[in-house]
Amino acid sequence: MRLLLFGPPASGKGTHGDRLSESLRIPEISTGNILRAQVSLRTPLGLQAGRLMERGELVPDQLMVDIIEERLRRPDCHRGFLLDGFPRTVAQAIALDRLLQAMGVRFDRILYLAVPEEELVRRISARLTCSVCGRSYAFDHTQPRPDHCEDDGGLLLVRDDDRPETARRRILVYIENTFPVLDHYRAQGLVSEIDGRGPIEVVAKRILAVLGHDLPAPDLKATERFTPGAGETPAGAGRQ
Repeated sequence: MRLLLFGPPASGKGTHGDRLSESLRIPEISTGNILRAQVSLRTPLGLQAGRLMERGELVPDQLMVDIIEERLRRPDCHRGFLLDGFPRTVAQAIALDRLLQAMGVRFDRILYLAVPEEELVRRISARLTCSVCGRSYAFDHTQPRPDHCEDDGGLLLVRDDDRPETARRRILVYIENTFPVLDHYRAQGLVSEIDGRGPIEVVAKRILAVLGHDLPAPDLKATERFTPGAGETPAGAGRQ
């Protein structure tokens, strides 16, 4: 199964991407990660991208598509894949369509995790970040706010990016950029919009139901992640 995953900040995209990859036994491919890997390994594609990045320039769409193609042609993608982080524009979506057509495959489904703006703002503004290690925590506004990281004692701070007014701007930018891409795939009849509200297990079952699967979701302790976000830890819960 070949899937593309979309979701605004704090929609739970990271959490559910991990779970879906494990449930369906297909690799989760983050375009940011594969770009950094190519640069780190100093591959021909990575060297091209690295030179541009060093100059503060954006990686051109075609170069990014070439990097994605290299990853999708590896044996572990023959059964399918879950792509995250690309495309971000309609032009990129068209370039990606051409690549898949050249490879003789197509997306089976485009998944969009939909969460109301106010809920996204609440989730984002409930984050605390350790000033030393960068570990993220989620805190309940109705409970006393924790002050220090459980790992290293660093102060827990609210990042500027996580303040409500900044969160709203981030969400607006995401919607303005992403909705035209979703409309591109809606015209192909590929988009499934999934309610991203509720406990992890409930949302995971909704996703699998859309895909026609009734697979057990992998066992991830809820305390290891902030329910709606990606890789955050509820305040007061230790790593296990």
